[in-house]
Amino acid sequence: MSNESASGYGESPYDGSAARPGSAEETLKTEKVQIERKIFVLSLRQNARGRFLRITEDVNGRRDTIIVPATGLADFKRVLDEMVKANVD
Repeated sequence: MSNESASGYGESPYDGSAARPGSAEETLKTEKVQIERKIFVLSLRQNARGRFLRITEDVNGRRDTIIVPATGLADFKRVLDEMVKANVD
């Protein structure tokens, strides 16, 4: 069984139109960033459980996604800022 198959829910990370059954999601903001051959889509969303950031990486049609709860966004940003600073130093 391949991990590269489409989701059984028909959801596309590029829009907020299709959500999983029973968990209606609202897209609050979406930004797309292309870095080399990778496309990153960052979507701030909310559902009945709260707000979260969905980060989807698309490399030649293969998609991987992580979800960061809104309660962790400040820590996520702090660590990312530290990584950017370490890269420049």
